Amino acid sequence: MLEELKQGSKVVGAKQTRRALKDGRAKKLFLAKDADPRLLQPLVQEAVRAGVRIEQADTMKQLGEACGIAVGAAVAVLV
Repeated sequence: MLEELKQGSKVVGAKQTRRALKDGRAKKLFLAKDADPRLLQPLVQEAVRAGVRIEQADTMKQLGEACGIAVGAAVAVLV
């Protein structure tokens, strides 16, 4: 699941993810289960409206590592 992020073109973070969803560039949304639900909920709603598939990572740390960054990530999206 997270292997796609390691190899594909992606954006990381809430603002960039929201922009990619609104611009129609998003192909798949990745969420960390331990991220703040108040941050994730609007992104999930936008993804559902746009018909973008949603997958979950167990932790923000795992998602950050899959994105190739040294810190945790709450959200990322393949573009």
